[in-house]
Amino acid sequence: MTLRVRFALWVAALLLAALVIFGAFVYFSLAQGLATSLDDSLRLSASQAIAAVNIENGQINFSDSIPESGGIAEELRDRGLTIRIFDTAGQILQAFGPYRGLPLAPASLAAALRQDATFTTLAEPQKGERIRFYTSAIIDNGRPIGVIQIAESLGSVEETLDRLLAALLIGGPFLALLAALGSYFLAARALAPIDQITRTARRISAEDLSRRLHLPAANDEVGRLAATFDDMLARLDEAFRRERQFTADASHELRTPLAAMQAILSVTRERRRTAADYELALADLADEADRLAGLVEDLLRLARGETQTDGVRAPVDLSTLLRDMSDSLRPLAEAKGLALTCDVPSGLTLTGDSDALIRLFVNLLENAVKYSERGEILVTALRDVDGLDVTVADTGIGIPREHLPHIFDRFYRVDKARSERGTGLGLAIALEIARAHGGTISVDSTPGAGTIFTVHLPK
Repeated sequence: MTLRVRFALWVAALLLAALVIFGAFVYFSLAQGLATSLDDSLRLSASQAIAAVNIENGQINFSDSIPESGGIAEELRDRGLTIRIFDTAGQILQAFGPYRGLPLAPASLAAALRQDATFTTLAEPQKGERIRFYTSAIIDNGRPIGVIQIAESLGSVEETLDRLLAALLIGGPFLALLAALGSYFLAARALAPIDQITRTARRISAEDLSRRLHLPAANDEVGRLAATFDDMLARLDEAFRRERQFTADASHELRTPLAAMQAILSVTRERRRTAADYELALADLADEADRLAGLVEDLLRLARGETQTDGVRAPVDLSTLLRDMSDSLRPLAEAKGLALTCDVPSGLTLTGDSDALIRLFVNLLENAVKYSERGEILVTALRDVDGLDVTVADTGIGIPREHLPHIFDRFYRVDKARSERGTGLGLAIALEIARAHGGTISVDSTPGAGTIFTVHLPK
């Protein structure tokens, strides 16, 4: 069963239940109101009739209790009421109207003699019509001298209630059916974008993530779902594109040292060579093997996510760590005629993976040494309200502005840097380490003037 059918059935069921409750309330309220109105009418008619009774010397005038021509008797008779007057023994003195032959209930007579007015409902024996009776005493000088009874058929009341019940029984299901059809139509319109999302999702594969919904912008749940779905597809498309590019770049980078090793071996095996030639070939092979090993190690780190989760988090003295790394790499910088200065205050600490942080800053410092031909490299650090900021500034060749958004991509290298040996993974690994610590890396560079990397790490 589809969602729109279930929605339509739920709406119809809820509306039908609401109509049943409302209809029952209306039916019983109207029945109560009609019954009360009828009883009030009977009580008023009885009072009018009692006022018209002929009483002489404390007794009812038996010959003409109520004048039947003109006056209240004729008015009541025209309204279809039955009027009966009894003496205190229950003998009828006068009666007119359609139900004058019905018997007087002994309980009503006894209650009237006690001066208690009563209402009773009896069924007419022949037609089965229900009759409403009001019985009251005729009092003179504080004592009952007779009994008056006013009767009226309940047919009009019951007919009104029957019509209302029929209208409710027919109209309720009809309205519920209309609501079901309307809700089905509305659900179909509301869920149409969901169907489109489903069809689009079925056509999407890992080889083709370019499809989009492109639904009209709407500030509702479905519109936001469609926009989120398109954003998700865009992110997946970009992720798959980068992974394909990463695979292609990794294959290229791995093929380069392997091709060099094959060339060395091929040239060396062409003829017998001297021991010095073999030593030179082995040295070249060792260099290419080291490059290949470093590349494979970096790839494994990225593939296993070691930069994110494999380290042990513990308090790290960042001041000591930066000074030690600067001391270790200073000979490498001095060999190129560069000055490496570490201006870091004491007492900078954070919680993190010390081995991963060493890899992060070694990558930045090695890049600074590699792409600087003159000047100096300056390492600084300071504490701010959010954490620690570490900068590595050099006076190297710099990076063109159009390349800055891509330098942290895997295997991405600026053209000027391709003459330098490297895998193109150092900055990508550094960024992963910073993110694993909840931090960021930003870069600012001027071609020909130098580059500044800033690492922000939370406390």
